[in-house]
Amino acid sequence: MAQPRVSTRPLDALGVGGLLACCAIWGVNQVAMKIANEGISPVFQAGLRSVLVAILVLLWALTRGIPLFARDGTLWAGIAAGLAFTANFLFIGPGLALTEASRGVLFLYTAPFFVAAGAHFLIPGDRLTRLKAAGLLLAFIGLTVSVVDNLGTGRPASLLGDLYCLVAGFAWAVTTLIVRATRLRDVAPERNLFYELVVSAPLLFFAAWWYGEPGITNPSPAILAWFAYSVVVVVFFSYTLWFWLLNRYPASQVSVFTFLAPIFAVIAGHLLLGEPVTMALAVALALVAFGIYLVSKPARAT
Repeated sequence: MAQPRVSTRPLDALGVGGLLACCAIWGVNQVAMKIANEGISPVFQAGLRSVLVAILVLLWALTRGIPLFARDGTLWAGIAAGLAFTANFLFIGPGLALTEASRGVLFLYTAPFFVAAGAHFLIPGDRLTRLKAAGLLLAFIGLTVSVVDNLGTGRPASLLGDLYCLVAGFAWAVTTLIVRATRLRDVAPERNLFYELVVSAPLLFFAAWWYGEPGITNPSPAILAWFAYSVVVVVFFSYTLWFWLLNRYPASQVSVFTFLAPIFAVIAGHLLLGEPVTMALAVALALVAFGIYLVSKPARAT
């Protein structure tokens, strides 16, 4: 198989803006999922979302002349990415049901570490330097500060739930690495997303049936509105943008920005649900921001 071309383009203002937009959208999505789960069970919701977004992507591709079914040797890589995408949703739902949400987020967002380690071995020009490792660690410490400050006093945490969330984070990282390290790197972002949606939809519906989920139980206007947000804004728009960013910039630099998503979730929870925000959030933001700076800092020429 031909070696995929590799982008060495450093992050610029366009890339940073796109990544901040993705993280803000995903942060609000945690509020959207929290509300939508009250009327649509989570795994069934994920399967339904995959179907609806696949239709949107298909219509968009037809109007824009984007080929989704070309024979270009990406089928197996696309299926693999779709399986990893599915695994993320299969593990995160049960994981969050078994452990505290704030702990689950901490384990889910170990994904950038897996991406950085995998990129070091799989993607030429995206090696893990000491500076990048320090930045990743600092950003994770910032995330930890935010999460620990937000820990509730509810049910005891479950190690099995923590493990599920860790596996979900690993699956997210695997999806990112498959896109970057195979021929999927050279196809349109819409096609990458289409692969994941088509593969995940039937598997998620089967899993929802297997888990005995009731499906749609309370289709109120508010629940349908937040579900529509997750379909159109989160998956259709932000995931397409995410794949475009992965195709353009180094995977380790792109992935580290995801540490901001749970912090945006805390801010969204404060603005939309009236949840408290403390000084620890400012400390967490500063640590994450400096960690991102270290990971994104161009290497010195030798």
